[in-house]
Amino acid sequence: MNNTTRILLAAVLCTAAVACSKKVKETPPAETTPPPAQTEQPATSGVYGPNDLDTDACLRQRVVYFDFDQDTLRPEFQAIVGCHAKYLRDRPSSRMTLEGHADERGSREYNLGLGERRGNAVSSSIQANGGSGSQITVTSYGEERPVCTDSNEDCWAKNRRVEIVYTAK
Repeated sequence: MNNTTRILLAAVLCTAAVACSKKVKETPPAETTPPPAQTEQPATSGVYGPNDLDTDACLRQRVVYFDFDQDTLRPEFQAIVGCHAKYLRDRPSSRMTLEGHADERGSREYNLGLGERRGNAVSSSIQANGGSGSQITVTSYGEERPVCTDSNEDCWAKNRRVEIVYTAK
């Protein structure tokens, strides 16, 4: 055998060996066993319970803030008020007190009246969302119970509020 034939034969054998050693991607066999049965979670009825006051993110928010010299509910607090109205609907034995507050500006009498108007605004919104007025008490503290005592706008904004306090869960 001459050299050229040997080289050709060696090349053919190498090519055949490489082609035969090529790995074929295997697909796994189709699974024939059915997936394990999933246990159904009991469907929640969507009704609030007393524990939800501490666990539900919406119900944990119990302060509604107001703009300066205003007693109208700001739009960003409508959802919070709606959650509390649903809680009152779901729990007829529950009771709440709405504590109205004002900042230090204005007379004592004016701020007591403003705190009451703010509490009544939240009460009206809760009732408009289905809460019962018989479950709600409105109290005004005016400027008497500030959460911040500095005399600046940031502090005054924190004092213009209505706090939602549950007296019976």
